[in-house]
Amino acid sequence: MSETQKINILWFTRDLRISDNESLSKISQEETEFLAVYIFDEDFFAQTQFGFRKIGKFRAKFLLETVHELKRNLAKIDIDLLVKFGKTKDVFSSLKDKVDIQKIFCQEEFTKEETQLQNSIKRILPETQWEKSYTQLLLKPEFVKKAVTTIPKIFTGFRHKIEKNLEVRKVFDSENITAKNLKIEHLMSDDITLQTLGFLDFETDERSAFLFRGGETSGKERLENYFFETKNLSRYKETRNGMTGSDYSSKFSAWLANGSLSPVEIYYKVKKYEEEFGNNESTYWLIFELFWREFFKYVAMEYGDRIFNYDGILDKENTHQDSQPKIDRWIEGSTDSDFINANMIEIAKTGFMSNRGRQNVASYFCKTLSQNWLKGAAYFEEQLIDYDVHSNYCNWMYLAGVGNDPRDRHFNPLKQASMYDSDRSFRNLWLN
Repeated sequence: MSETQKINILWFTRDLRISDNESLSKISQEETEFLAVYIFDEDFFAQTQFGFRKIGKFRAKFLLETVHELKRNLAKIDIDLLVKFGKTKDVFSSLKDKVDIQKIFCQEEFTKEETQLQNSIKRILPETQWEKSYTQLLLKPEFVKKAVTTIPKIFTGFRHKIEKNLEVRKVFDSENITAKNLKIEHLMSDDITLQTLGFLDFETDERSAFLFRGGETSGKERLENYFFETKNLSRYKETRNGMTGSDYSSKFSAWLANGSLSPVEIYYKVKKYEEEFGNNESTYWLIFELFWREFFKYVAMEYGDRIFNYDGILDKENTHQDSQPKIDRWIEGSTDSDFINANMIEIAKTGFMSNRGRQNVASYFCKTLSQNWLKGAAYFEEQLIDYDVHSNYCNWMYLAGVGNDPRDRHFNPLKQASMYDSDRSFRNLWLN
């Protein structure tokens, strides 16, 4: 390879799929050859906040499985994926010494750490053009801006406006990709294991509600199973507040979070399901949940780093105690509430927790224990296999009373347990 050879870069971040990948579709239409790259950034894996890691072992393993799957799937369409472990800016700096990078195709980002990472590359490659895609979104920003002048603080206002004349873009074609990518015989991928990322290998707890592997293939298999094989979608609204087993909810969130499933593809699968088996409140409710996910992304786009502020997007006066023993008991599952304890043991053992559980433990942390919600959000960031920056911080902000809800929410765990774990099956699963 000549040092002056002009190439483009397809930089995978949180769009780890072939199907409905706008960046892959666009770069394949260019005449210039391209190099596909994924980087496990060593700074990210070493970073901590409030004493918690930015990523824990559950998401790290799921991510590693996802990247290995992406590499295999790309190879099937004759595209090599260069996988590296190191500082992102150093990897791009090394590539700059070997080739002339014309364009970088990647996902658009709009939160602090992600934009800082992109800016560090721009400083190394000031002449390089960027082609960014909003592949993490269900709705195009142009459509949302036309429907909503400013993003409402209340979800209902957002939903009503976007539903009025709903437009969901078409799925990007992945069936007819003509690869013009560089072969990378002398650009060797790193042999990355869980140990490389700083973790010991482990077996998934058999009690987990999330017994799935990472990767696009596994995500699509789950989609087919939950919709067409079991028809669980038709019961989704009735079962979504469940707490045990794998089928009380769709479990799509982990694949959506790292982009190995597309929200647009899920939307059209729901529509296909409705054509075959009929629509009801449950089929609508899954789309409703996609709208919630979308809402939080647009809240992050609208308010920027204010979603990480202690006073939230409401700039609301907020107070808390600083009690590490209370936080430790919450994490360990040794509080005064057995319902809270069961949920906290579940997340510690599996990296997963039901939506019902998340609302309860966050409310308990913020309102009963009166602790700094940012610390609770940071613990979730480390633990959750399906961590998504926008959903995590907006949900915690919401439960802390400084986000997208004017009401002062305070869940009563005794009442919640009687409603959602009346037979104690969930508590017995994790406390015995």
